[in-house]
Amino acid sequence: MKKSTLTKIFLRSFFIHAALNFRRMQNLGFAMAIIALIREWQLPQKDSEAMLTRHLQMYNSHPYFSAPLIGSVIRLEEEKRGVGESSDVLAVKNGLMGPYAAIGDTFFWGALRPFAGIIAVVLGLKGLIIAPVAFLLIYTPAHLWVRVKGFIEGYRRGKQGIEFIRALHLPRVTSIIRWLSLVILAIMAVLLSYIGYWPFMEIPGLMMTLATIATFLFSLFLIKKGVSQIYILYGAVGIFFLIAYCRELIS
Repeated sequence: MKKSTLTKIFLRSFFIHAALNFRRMQNLGFAMAIIALIREWQLPQKDSEAMLTRHLQMYNSHPYFSAPLIGSVIRLEEEKRGVGESSDVLAVKNGLMGPYAAIGDTFFWGALRPFAGIIAVVLGLKGLIIAPVAFLLIYTPAHLWVRVKGFIEGYRRGKQGIEFIRALHLPRVTSIIRWLSLVILAIMAVLLSYIGYWPFMEIPGLMMTLATIATFLFSLFLIKKGVSQIYILYGAVGIFFLIAYCRELIS
């Protein structure tokens, strides 16, 4: 396949959500991406309609992981060209979209994005002008790399493209990032007290340290009891908002 065609397909994968619908979710975006492949092959109308119909079926996955999946699918389409058998293509597509969605949602939505937001907030509290940019500097390179490298590996390996995703060990990385988020939130609590954001909580330095440790240990206790780390994370954010609101009422 021409590099120009691969580039067009990859760039179109960024618009996988452009025609999101409740009936078949991202199917239109997926079909739009592979139109460049159909045009290069100059397929007869009957074959073009068959391929588009095949990929207009229900499709729903994480948008960032759609590029790796599209790469695998077009490789399989190339291998099956002229054979007339497309069951393997659909099997790989339908078999991977669910796991890719789960991994992507957990890592990007549930771990990396909150972590990047927390870092930006901490920098903002320190008065650093780079705070808004920090979020993008942490978050954007990660998802762009997964898109680009995943698409290349998916096209190169075909149905074995999942090995690239597996090698990233994203569930383990997700757990580490969530732990770091909790630690940073604990540090933020100390900073907020130190700079006077909680004037109604006049706690001496030692007591604040003990309170921070107790909060961290309580978070560990909740995790051991099976409470999701994401609930703890957003719960802590909610508490911070409540404290800020109380501060405004008092002042």
